[in-house]
Amino acid sequence: MTSSTISNVRCIYVENHEGATRASVQQLPIERFTPDQVTIQVDFSSLNFKDTLACHGHRGVVRTLPHVPGIDLAGTVIESDSPEISKDDKVLVTGYDLGQGHWGGWSEIARVPADWVVKLPQNLSPFEAMFIGTAGFTAAQCVVALQRNGVTPTSGPIAVTGSTGGVGSLSVRLLSQAGYEVVAVTGKTDQTDALRQIGANRVIDRQQLLSSDPVRPMLTAQWAGAIDTVGGSLLTTLLRSTQYGGCVAACGLVAGHQLEMTVYPFLLRGISLCGAASADCPKPQRLAIWEKLAGPWKPLHTDILSCEVGLESLLKHVELMRRGQIAGRVVVNVSN
Repeated sequence: MTSSTISNVRCIYVENHEGATRASVQQLPIERFTPDQVTIQVDFSSLNFKDTLACHGHRGVVRTLPHVPGIDLAGTVIESDSPEISKDDKVLVTGYDLGQGHWGGWSEIARVPADWVVKLPQNLSPFEAMFIGTAGFTAAQCVVALQRNGVTPTSGPIAVTGSTGGVGSLSVRLLSQAGYEVVAVTGKTDQTDALRQIGANRVIDRQQLLSSDPVRPMLTAQWAGAIDTVGGSLLTTLLRSTQYGGCVAACGLVAGHQLEMTVYPFLLRGISLCGAASADCPKPQRLAIWEKLAGPWKPLHTDILSCEVGLESLLKHVELMRRGQIAGRVVVNVSN
């Protein structure tokens, strides 16, 4: 197959329609897809919160309409102008500007710069790569940050907020598989059994974490570290209750972008706050993390807190995620 043999491409298409933003399944002429160095037949993508914003034309994510969302993709190269990437290579793309300023993976065909492309590690299928996706890549960055700051499985318990979300649930998996004691923090306590099945040693309601004194600059030290996927008051509570020399890796702001606290935990307990920025991660680090995710950090139990959907049912799941009614990972079978 080459792009010259393709006439129409099925995709999720976001456009202005009668004064409103509309997302729908469309068949577009291949000519609508701007030529680039590598053309990929997409097998799988995934659903992330940023994709839900793209479906509603959020200007912080999508700069212009019309647009094709999907910040992740995995598939097969059908054309390449790069000497490093060949036809029929199995590849994945996450991060960079995919699904934001650049048309994304919710499409049967994607055209991307060669620098964005990662060859699919041998031990990963396209489905597994998209079960991981940007969410798992971000979770892995957070685990790397904890380890880089000396937080080991013997250091003590690690809290994971937003633990039923994509990044959170994959963080629970990765930490548990690495031997850490994992405390899953969630507002979806009906998912307690599932969180335990993927590796959580304990599950606590997020309100239990927030019940601590909101005024005191420091709280009783109870965490060796944490992965925070939501921000806001949960993040400040974690920072105020992390033990001496601990580390908190932060990668979300759905609960707020302000950090309203004193510097005392940093000065008196020597804790570290590390951010995880997956989109612009340099290529050498990106490749190293994907090798881990295909090897010793490969997530287990991919049938728990996950589902597979096709393009036709994807927009229904977009609305469920927007309302906070999705748990775990949604893998998109683009050919379905």
